[in-house]
Amino acid sequence: MVMTRFAAALFSVALIAQSAGVAYGQTYPNKPIRVVTAQVGGSQDFGIRLMAPMLTSSLGQQIVVENRSGGTIGGEIVRLAAPDGYTLIYSGTIFWTLPLMRKIPPYDVVKEFTPITMATRAPLILVVHPAVPAKSVKELIALAKAKPGQLNYATGGVGSSNHLAAELFKSMAGVDITTVQYRGSGGGVIGLMGGEVQMMITSTGSVTPHIKSGRVRALAVTSAEPSALVPGLPTVTASGVPGYESTQKAGLFAPAKTPAAIVNRLNREVVALLQRPDVKEKFFSDGVEAVGTSPQELGAMVKSEIVRIGKIIKDVGITGTE
Repeated sequence: MVMTRFAAALFSVALIAQSAGVAYGQTYPNKPIRVVTAQVGGSQDFGIRLMAPMLTSSLGQQIVVENRSGGTIGGEIVRLAAPDGYTLIYSGTIFWTLPLMRKIPPYDVVKEFTPITMATRAPLILVVHPAVPAKSVKELIALAKAKPGQLNYATGGVGSSNHLAAELFKSMAGVDITTVQYRGSGGGVIGLMGGEVQMMITSTGSVTPHIKSGRVRALAVTSAEPSALVPGLPTVTASGVPGYESTQKAGLFAPAKTPAAIVNRLNREVVALLQRPDVKEKFFSDGVEAVGTSPQELGAMVKSEIVRIGKIIKDVGITGTE
C-alpha cells in the first residue's frame, strides 16, 4: 500500500510537470528572443539574419541577433543563460570542435546545450594549382605518396573547417602533405593562386570564380554525395578516399534543460522556414544548402562529429588559442 501511494504521488508530480511544460510552450514566446552568433559578415551571421525577420513574423516576437567574435565566447554566454528559450545560439562546426582543442574545454556541447535543428550544410572543394600534374584525387594521392612532405596545402587558421578537412584527408588518404597557415581563407586562396602552395580545401564561394577563370583546378567536392552547388564535380569519397566527408554545418541550439515544448515549437518554425523555395534559393546563392532537421538528428550529428573530428584533433595535436 505504501509503495502504491508513493507510485501514485510520483505519477501526479509527473503529470503536473508535464502540464506545466505544455502550458509554458503554449505561451511561448511572450518577449524578444536573443540569438547569439559569430562575427558580422560570416556565413552564420548571414544565415540567422536572413531568417530573423521571417521568424519574427511567425513567432510574433522580435528575433534580436547578437554578434560575438571569438570561437567560444557565444557558447559560454548561452551555456549560462536561463533555459527558457529566450537565449539561443546559431553557430557552425567550430561550436563543437573548438572546445576539443582546449586542455580545459569551456563547455560540453552534448551535456550543456539542447539541439534544435541543423539549418544549413555547405560542402568544401578540393582545389589545386594549375601547375600540379594531377587531374583527379587518385592522381593527387599518388603524387603526394611519391613526394612525401613536398606538397603544401593552405589553411585559413588553426582549427578552421578547411584545416580540419585537410587533416582528415591526409589521415584517410595516408599522405604526408605540409600545412601552411594563412590569416584567413582568403589569404590561403591568394597563396594557392600565386603558387606558394599546391592545394587547398575551402568553401565553394571563395574559389568558384577562380575555378571558372582557370587560376585553380577543382578536383572534388567534400560532401558525401555530389552537390548541386558544384554540378559535375565528383566527391572525394568516390574519387579514391572511401568514407571521406567534411562539410560546414550550422545549427540552432538552446541551453540544456530547455523545455521540450519550446524546443519543438522553435524546430517547427525554423524547419518550415527552411523548406520555403525562396529561402532555399537565397541560401543556395550564398553557397549553402538549406536543410532543417529534427533536434535528435542534429544531436546525433554533433556526437558523431565530436568522435570523428576529435580523433584527428588529438592525433595531429591541434590546439586552439581562442
